[in-house]
Amino acid sequence: MFSPNGAQLASDLENSVQLWNPVIGATIRKLSGHTSPVSAVVFSPNGDQLASASWDCTARLWDTATGATLHILKGHSDGVRAVTFSRNGKQLASASRDSIVQLWDTMTGTALQTLEGHESDVRAVAFPPNGKVLASASYDTTVRLWDVAMLRLQDVATDATVETLEAIIAEYSPFCSHQMGSS
Repeated sequence: MFSPNGAQLASDLENSVQLWNPVIGATIRKLSGHTSPVSAVVFSPNGDQLASASWDCTARLWDTATGATLHILKGHSDGVRAVTFSRNGKQLASASRDSIVQLWDTMTGTALQTLEGHESDVRAVAFPPNGKVLASASYDTTVRLWDVAMLRLQDVATDATVETLEAIIAEYSPFCSHQMGSS
């Protein structure tokens, strides 16, 4: 995953995240702290923060300039598959194998809301360009649209595939990530 300005590249490296200078191919720093493999990484819209998801049931927020851990986001009971920043970078959504989506405040690391309703692993999350909803896709073949302002379910598309949301992510949301490897 490239930073918004293209100056850094983030990749998973076992239980850590590696930040690279893509121009010269050199490591900038290693972000260590997860206790299980990292499953996804994403930069904030301004590139100042990086979020990582891990099979250790946590997401982490990192300062990209110093490599310091800003927040350890605990609230899932199973591996975290995906993370995505809101357009203004003030919120982070995390999706997990525990069938829930957590919404976090990126400044404080506080859980804002637990979004429940999926009946299987939630594999991908995305904030569309308008930033008013959060979309989540699950292996239960639903895509759920959550009203971010009201913190409640807005709509459900049934018989959808995870690929449906991944197509939305690829087309509309450069600040999203999804699972890097297989389960």
